[in-house]
Amino acid sequence: MSEMTRRDFLAKSAACVAVGCLLGPGARRLLGSGINAAADLAVVRGPVPRANVQKAIELVGGISKFVRSGDIVVVKPNMAWDRLPEHGANTDPEVVAEIVRLCLEAGARKVRVFDRTCNEARRCYLRSGIQKAAEKEGAEVPFVMEQRFRTVSIPEGEEIKSWAFYRDALEGDVLINVPVLKSHSISGVTIGLKNMMGILGGDRGLLHHRFDKKIVDINTVVRPQLTVLDATRVLLRNGPQGGNVRDVQRMDTIVAGVDRVAVDAYGALLFGRDPTQMGFLVEASRRGLGKLDVKSLRVEEVTLSA
Repeated sequence: MSEMTRRDFLAKSAACVAVGCLLGPGARRLLGSGINAAADLAVVRGPVPRANVQKAIELVGGISKFVRSGDIVVVKPNMAWDRLPEHGANTDPEVVAEIVRLCLEAGARKVRVFDRTCNEARRCYLRSGIQKAAEKEGAEVPFVMEQRFRTVSIPEGEEIKSWAFYRDALEGDVLINVPVLKSHSISGVTIGLKNMMGILGGDRGLLHHRFDKKIVDINTVVRPQLTVLDATRVLLRNGPQGGNVRDVQRMDTIVAGVDRVAVDAYGALLFGRDPTQMGFLVEASRRGLGKLDVKSLRVEEVTLSA
């Protein structure tokens, strides 16, 4: 890991302090304090992404809470951009690889990792590092095929009543959403709810008009059992594609939880944004997709050493 600059350290520290203040002192736990029940949200910081993932999933109940023997698991990272890991535009490959390893260790029959990319798929899969890392752990990493999209009705949709979804994402036994935390020109911040655009067909640009309602419409159809937010490298500016490492800050943080709205809300706080002022999160909470107020949840925070 490259040495953290003083500016990055101060920025990271400020973000952590801000989150702690908003959550309240009761949310913070010391390593080794004893955990009797699964946390609503797990926040793990440390220099090793795989260790952070493993601990975060342990804190929310362990992988066996989500994956059983014989399951087909879909792991949905952000793999949309022809960028290297250090650019922060895609999910960190080591984060994805560790989730794959845990799923197969829990007895999953297959783990599939895919994304409908924005740039050319082969370059995105290769340059992100995700294809190689996930396949090394035993995952299937297929390219998305247009013929495997099917139109699905959206009964709870307020703006959209149907859309094309990728069959493999809908037909798996378990869906694990693995977004990366980064800036976005439309939503301000892109986290887990928006990461579900990677399983959509059609002209996704049409979703950008009245985005807050449309992205929630989409998320009423697909419901991940677990969300693991990658805030290892955070693209602070010029997202979603980025391309300049000077726009990236290492936070070395993983946030995991069942409540996808709460995970996104916590991610927004890490990014320095107020989740109650973010339209798509307010809309998702209004429609019952999850809790916006993370102060009401049991949040376990752990810091790991190297």
